[in-house]
Amino acid sequence: MKKYTYTEKKDTRSGFGAGLAELGDKNENVVALCADLIGSLKMEKFIENHPERFFQIGIAEANMIGIAAGLTIGGKIPFTGTFANFSTGRVYDQIRQSVAYSDKNVKICASHAGLTLGEDGATHQILEDIGLMKMLPGMTVINTCDYNQTKAATIAIADHHGPVYLRFGRPVVPVFMPEDQEFIVGKAIQLTEGTDVTIVATGHLVWEALQASEQLEAMGISAEVINIHTIKPLDDEAILKSIAKTGCIVTTEEHNIIGGLGESVSRLLVQNNLVPQEFVAVNDSFGESGTPAQLMEKYNLNDKAIVAAAKKVIVRK
Repeated sequence: MKKYTYTEKKDTRSGFGAGLAELGDKNENVVALCADLIGSLKMEKFIENHPERFFQIGIAEANMIGIAAGLTIGGKIPFTGTFANFSTGRVYDQIRQSVAYSDKNVKICASHAGLTLGEDGATHQILEDIGLMKMLPGMTVINTCDYNQTKAATIAIADHHGPVYLRFGRPVVPVFMPEDQEFIVGKAIQLTEGTDVTIVATGHLVWEALQASEQLEAMGISAEVINIHTIKPLDDEAILKSIAKTGCIVTTEEHNIIGGLGESVSRLLVQNNLVPQEFVAVNDSFGESGTPAQLMEKYNLNDKAIVAAAKKVIVRK
């Protein structure tokens, strides 16, 4: 299979901005709302081209969700933009009641997710948002890995009817997914073939999983890496097909070990094929202030942690 490399680094939130601008040009029903974070969400180009379809709500996130829900009644496709912490925890009641319960076609787009917004500190580093959103009936949950995939996902969810939570980040990360790759909601992407261990990764940890697979290969361990960009609905078929071959799995995510991708995979294993699983995730704690690199190292969210988990889970087969 293709060996993934990168030639540049870009932030995933810029992928969102680029996708939103492209959507604005081709779909007149797309509207955008922001809670006073235009620059952080990279929404400037959309506003420049379509000012009449942009709504600056200010620091009133609950109001933003309510307005977005209302706009869907007139056939609009609203994209809301703010930090992940404010997109979920702060407005959970409004999302549950006004969006999810009513199956409103709102796209909740959340930047600065996980630990890697870094120096903003623990109060902004939400690590429970995937769990919050995937528990809502009918909510699609997407967590993209690089600029290209975030842009593609942003464009794709406009054609996906129903509420969507799109999660991306602040820092620059390697751009390694193909620019022209079609984004299919709920369809995982196998990045490498392997026979000894399955590694399913989401978000910023996908690149780390690829680096880990190369290190494992040098040790004589064959790792199959799968990019799980859609956490709900989970691509059960792709995971079950892989573990039938490898017999064990590592899940890796920039999220709390409770409530995230790993637990969704555990449910799948228990119901279908119970193989050993190891988790690379934040171990039930809040974050702290620091650079993204420092935090990923301290909280064991990197290629070294994935290699260690893979070696551990193989022994358990």
